Amino acid sequence: MTDSSTSPGDGRVTEFGYTQSLERSTGRFASFAVAFAFVSIATGIFTTYGSVLTSSGPMGIWTWPIVIVGQLAVALLIGSLAARIPVTGYAYQWVSRLANPVLGWITGWISFTFLAIVVVAVDYTVAATVVPALFDFTGTPATAFLITAGILVLQGLLVGLSTKWTERVNNFAVTAELIGMVALVVLLFIVGVIAHKLSVGNLFSRGAIPADGYWSFGTATSAGPWMLGFLLGAFTIVGFESAANLAEETKKPEIVVPRAMWQAVLASGVLGFLFLLVVTAAVNDPAALAQSGTPIADIIRDILGSFVGTALLVLVAIAIFACGLVILMSGVRLVWAMSRDQRFPGWQALHKISPRFKTPLNATVTMTVISAVILGLFSTSTDALFKLFSAATLLPAIIYAITVALYIATRRKLPPSKGFTLGRWETPVLVVAVLWLVFVLSLFRDASFRDPWLYAVVMVALGAVYLCYLLVTRGRHGLKMPEMSSIDAEFEDAA
Repeated sequence: MTDSSTSPGDGRVTEFGYTQSLERSTGRFASFAVAFAFVSIATGIFTTYGSVLTSSGPMGIWTWPIVIVGQLAVALLIGSLAARIPVTGYAYQWVSRLANPVLGWITGWISFTFLAIVVVAVDYTVAATVVPALFDFTGTPATAFLITAGILVLQGLLVGLSTKWTERVNNFAVTAELIGMVALVVLLFIVGVIAHKLSVGNLFSRGAIPADGYWSFGTATSAGPWMLGFLLGAFTIVGFESAANLAEETKKPEIVVPRAMWQAVLASGVLGFLFLLVVTAAVNDPAALAQSGTPIADIIRDILGSFVGTALLVLVAIAIFACGLVILMSGVRLVWAMSRDQRFPGWQALHKISPRFKTPLNATVTMTVISAVILGLFSTSTDALFKLFSAATLLPAIIYAITVALYIATRRKLPPSKGFTLGRWETPVLVVAVLWLVFVLSLFRDASFRDPWLYAVVMVALGAVYLCYLLVTRGRHGLKMPEMSSIDAEFEDAA
């Protein structure tokens, strides 16, 4: 039943053929916090900084500003779609309605495979890098598996039992992350200057990476050293569109969600780059640090000492926990949205909203279990963290490319947005987004990404089997989306 207590701008779900079944209580800060928490510069930098030192050296951090420009362009375009179709399911909904349900289902399945693995990658960061640094022990694949599994279960309980408490925890964690990252930047800079431990020369050092071919674009099966540095930002600045996956729970989503996206990218980009600059300047021996499993934690403790360093690492752990929490919640909403349309395996149970908790409880349990299985498959590897974050970088790039291509194909016939528009900036933003996505996808030709591609292929193949089953049993007409009455009307008016 549609919630009649919502304001006129909040009841748009009925325009897309659905009834309001989720509580619409998410406000502006909570929407921003969802997008910011998913991006989580603390998570991305703690996870990938060591890999960048190994592949690109300290100078690899200068790829970050380029990533921000590219991802900001993508966020602006996606925000334009989110303002027009503010329905849970984000890319699955947009592509299904503006292209066709088959391509939309494929996009939704790829989004699901991304969310299922990225929550593992994020939680594994706590287990593999932060917890060992906090409790001063050497982690093993076994300890990382157990800690990550425990974190997944706790996140699943929160998401499944209370959306309100999930948002409260996330709001607190985002506030802690903002305070913690700003404090880290300021303290590392001040203490580093006083102790003469900052070196501007580090910012332009290649570390142990040979000069020969450093700036090369690479070959047909490998990317050049500096080019691999782009993965630092490409892994971190993703997931901002998660705010759109809570559109049916957000007040005035056509206004709030697009703003949450671009603000999260911009805030994360600026704060993250300041942190990278001061951390890299504080590196004592880049070549030696590249061999550490916890390079960021090592730098913090070296400059700030064990007490302050430990306190700030606790804040980082909270931020990373919230990142995984938001990812799991976004994945649950996607599974629920596809199940509501009767096109996700087990939809008969997964589309239900718990009458007691007012959450998609069955979808939460399923998403948590699937992520735990993925954790088990990857955790036996000695370089599990690299494989996880590589797969979690590849898949969103594919999703963004599909969405931007759709935007290009349909933008001339899209109805006017009620909340967000690019106006005359649309064309230049499109150009930047396309150039960026073509470039970032080209990086994954490197042979080191064989396992992430294998994961993507296997998951897509599994999805293809189920899609064929849907097409055989229902036909293309059976996958038709509920009517978009408001958009259809505007198409007719425009004609």
